[in-house]
Amino acid sequence: MRGIAVEAATAPNATGAPPARPRARPEPSHVNGRPIDPREVNERLEALDAERVIEWAIESFHPRLYFACSFQKTTSVVIDIAQRIEPSTRFFYLDTDLLFDQTYATRDALAGRYGIEFDRFHNISVEEQERLYGARLWERQPDACCGIRKVEPMRDALAGIECWVSGVRRVDSRTRAGAAKFGWDKRFGLWKLNPLADWTDEEVWSYISEHDVPYNPLHDAGYPSIGCTHCTRPPGNGAGRRDGRWANAEKTECGLN
Repeated sequence: MRGIAVEAATAPNATGAPPARPRARPEPSHVNGRPIDPREVNERLEALDAERVIEWAIESFHPRLYFACSFQKTTSVVIDIAQRIEPSTRFFYLDTDLLFDQTYATRDALAGRYGIEFDRFHNISVEEQERLYGARLWERQPDACCGIRKVEPMRDALAGIECWVSGVRRVDSRTRAGAAKFGWDKRFGLWKLNPLADWTDEEVWSYISEHDVPYNPLHDAGYPSIGCTHCTRPPGNGAGRRDGRWANAEKTECGLN
């Protein structure tokens, strides 16, 4: 599948973490030349369902709107909704070269179903990473590994974009419990939309079933959250949804959200 490859390596500093990028630009006060109060917009979107939220984002930002795809169950829902509204919406994913075979298969199933050509962003190969920073960096310094394999490609993916869309939900974890449907993303210096922020697992699965949307089969194998093969495990009974993402580290986020 054709995509966009980001080959530039980013060298970690002495601690193994990627160097800091320039400070993100300040929050703007206009969208497409129109004055905007993000708090007022978020309050208005909070009362709308996901379809209306995505419709608003497409009307406000398309074609400088980019949908991030992790090929988890929320990705399947967001793609289906967006494609029903505007078939020319744009989608991308971060290929860490360590994704599960089932994740790539889900990408292909969604591409075939909707006629999507996903833009692909990645960084240096796993072999090059090992040569530069040593073997199994994800075990020794998982934050540095995520910085190289996810955060840096993400910055390239979002260059020139006004708003990006994620599948973040408040039920995912304590760190996401306060996620707004719309707001300024200081990390990447652009607007961010979380159209499924208030959705429950039951609502996600109900939508997938009702619309017969392809989804990642790893969810049926006990993976509520799916990342890279070397780090993701099914969480044990009573564990949180994201507890299996970095099974052997005290880490809950990769630095994108």
